[in-house]
Amino acid sequence: MTVHVRNIVNELDRLPDSRSFGRVVAVQGLLVQVGGIQTSVSVGDRVIIHARDGRRLPCEVVGFREGRALLLPFGGLGGVALGARAEVEDAEPAVYPTLEWQGRVINAMGEAVDDKGPLPAGEQAYPIRNAPPPAAMRQRVGGKLDVGIRAMNTFLTCCLGQRMGIFAGSGVGKSSVLSMLARYSGADVIVVGLIGERGREAREFIEDDLGPEGMARSVVVVATSDEAPLMRRQAAYMTLSVAEYFRDQGKNVLCLMDSVTRFAMAQREISLSAGEPPASKGYTPTVFAELPKLLERAGPGAPGQGSITGLFTVLVEGDDHNEPISDAVRGILDGHIVLERQIAERGRYPAINILRSVSRTMPGCNTEEQNQIVQLARRLLSTYEDMAELIRLGAYRKGSNPEVDEAIFYYPLLEQFLSQKKTERATLDDGYQQLVQVLSTAPGPDGEPVPPQQQPQQAAQQAPQQKQRPQRQQQGR
Repeated sequence: MTVHVRNIVNELDRLPDSRSFGRVVAVQGLLVQVGGIQTSVSVGDRVIIHARDGRRLPCEVVGFREGRALLLPFGGLGGVALGARAEVEDAEPAVYPTLEWQGRVINAMGEAVDDKGPLPAGEQAYPIRNAPPPAAMRQRVGGKLDVGIRAMNTFLTCCLGQRMGIFAGSGVGKSSVLSMLARYSGADVIVVGLIGERGREAREFIEDDLGPEGMARSVVVVATSDEAPLMRRQAAYMTLSVAEYFRDQGKNVLCLMDSVTRFAMAQREISLSAGEPPASKGYTPTVFAELPKLLERAGPGAPGQGSITGLFTVLVEGDDHNEPISDAVRGILDGHIVLERQIAERGRYPAINILRSVSRTMPGCNTEEQNQIVQLARRLLSTYEDMAELIRLGAYRKGSNPEVDEAIFYYPLLEQFLSQKKTERATLDDGYQQLVQVLSTAPGPDGEPVPPQQQPQQAAQQAPQQKQRPQRQQQGR
């Protein structure tokens, strides 16, 4: 059976036995009021409005007022007039993914937006707004996941089924980090959600950042910034629904979403249009209720299933890491990665602030030796940052504090270790080996770093000189 025929058969099987209809009675801004269907629908149901130009405009029920259903459209309201027919969809909004979706680009409605033809439809329906798995049914977080970024592999090790946030302001390098994760991670399948993305950047990310190698094992969900808030919000739900399908197939899925902040902004637009009062910086209570429902869908699956490792970017408004969305997301996830503008300005990429970032599952995944190595490196970085102002001003005198002297010596080596080109891949094992080499480096006679492999040779060259000094002193006497 061809893809086209199978899709038609599946659509016929989903047709309901009866239909309910209403009429548009008012339009205010993006809000459409429909009468006659208020007893046939509930919040979250789908309604199709038939516009004058023959266009079918999908809408979602967001509330009720004075005996009328309040709808928000998934597109523009052009052609919608008073008395326009509104048709209730009985089926729950769902998507029917298959393994053949890898390498495809879809929109928030689960439709192909690339030039590779229609999407094949699977047999099992995955609800768009699925509930997270019960906590008691989930497995524990698994072993380490190689993400291909040296700083994250060593200092912020990510485990299978973990959920991490990447917090940064605009232009600090979130998209670059995501592209490296998508291209170099060791996950079986990658599901990328570009939520509220700039239209021109979507294709650049797919062709340049992902590339053919990364795209071959990826599914990309795109909703650009010019689309309706319902489309942007549903793109986030669609991303998790597709990831859940691959998880149920036993795959270890890496779910990348850029960004959770734009999802929250879309939900804020929806809630304010429905008349919900704002709570904090314009964000409504529904925004903070929807965030955990979305983010909790990532994580380990039930026994026999795979896992969804989630990495969600958070656009920090005004570089304030305590703004409402950042604070709420940080409390839900299993760790946070902070990208700092000052680090990017001095040319170190990825601009990860190691001291402000944490992976909550990392200590349990590492060996004791690995934890000690990471703690030592963190201590050196922390000691240097505490004295950074005095060091830059020249107010610190060498020899005043041995710990500070040690931190000053190792700081440029650690900075070089944390730096990584966008085209460079770093493995888990290589990262720890390189960190051990950095911390094993010792200062030479001239204060320059001496790698571990050259230290025995240096000691052998210095030993005869030390033996000759007493003899020369005796001869002088």
